[in-house]
Amino acid sequence: MVNINDQSYMARALQLAEKGLWSTHPNPRVGCVIVLDGEIVGEGWHQVAGEPHAEINALKMAKDKAKGATCYVTLEPCCHQGRTPPCTDALIKAGITRVVIGATDPNPLVSNKGIEQLLKAGITIDSGILSQQAEQLNAGFFMRMRHNRPYIRCKLAMSLDGRTAMESGESKWITGSDARNDVQTLRARSNAIMTGAGTILADDPQLTVRKPELPAKQVLRVVIDSYLSTPPEARILSLPGKTVIFTASENTSIKAILETAGAEVIYLPGQDHQVDLHAMCQMLAEKYDVNEVHLETGATLSGSMLRAGLIDEIVIYMAPMLMGNKARGLFNLPDLKQLSQHLPLNIVDIRAIGKDWRITAHPNYD
Repeated sequence: MVNINDQSYMARALQLAEKGLWSTHPNPRVGCVIVLDGEIVGEGWHQVAGEPHAEINALKMAKDKAKGATCYVTLEPCCHQGRTPPCTDALIKAGITRVVIGATDPNPLVSNKGIEQLLKAGITIDSGILSQQAEQLNAGFFMRMRHNRPYIRCKLAMSLDGRTAMESGESKWITGSDARNDVQTLRARSNAIMTGAGTILADDPQLTVRKPELPAKQVLRVVIDSYLSTPPEARILSLPGKTVIFTASENTSIKAILETAGAEVIYLPGQDHQVDLHAMCQMLAEKYDVNEVHLETGATLSGSMLRAGLIDEIVIYMAPMLMGNKARGLFNLPDLKQLSQHLPLNIVDIRAIGKDWRITAHPNYD
């Protein structure tokens, strides 16, 4: 039976889970708290994929005090042998008598099976405590397990009148240093940074995480380049880590040049000689185990991704300036000709970042 303290202990477990925000990929971020007679005797979180899960770390801290205790864990304990042993076995062996779960694991290998195994061992189960927060923390993992694609977060910077660059393409810098530093945090929580060939040609970006106070991390760099226009001297091809270029071009000679320069080039054609964006997202999930994609690109690719229903979250940094009606807009959405065709957004957060404002919204495709 759920008691008045369950939410408080689960909230603490969620705080612990957030400590793994940058490092658990492709695993979910999970926190665990063990409580005996109203006292926290063990805490832990999943720190790095391949290392002990949150429950194991909490049990290690609790030691003998785990017997007869309640375990609060943000995600259903695993019950299969992966790179680490099943957490359900460890909980049963330690003598835990009650397990309170935030969210059921969407992984078919685990979903409800961990709960069933604990119930068979006589352990009391209460689930769904702060489940929305637990899912939100692992939006990418849930998206990959449920829909076989990553969670895609699109970051944009604009002026107060909704412009992202001058007519000439000049855009450095619309926002201030605080906002640009905040973007690095979004990049760091992602497993892949995606852009289009137009951005590569215009800005020659690095698509890396540059924030010294965060753990060193290499993310997958993804370029959507339908016509293979990425130059072989582009900076992304000479940096450590992997760069994947998705293309609809059959030009094998350019493909060979780019692969020699360091890219992995994948032919994935769709309609109108463009990359098949849905198939691309599926491949990122299946081949590369990508949970979250950070999309930084221009109006063409961002518009295509939005029209395809593949953007799950839009993060806009709005600067207090006006750039005029000839400057470039946020999304290329040529099919919208009447107000009734608009795409509604659900704004979930607005906050000041230095002199700029950060607006977070979810597209409502229904």
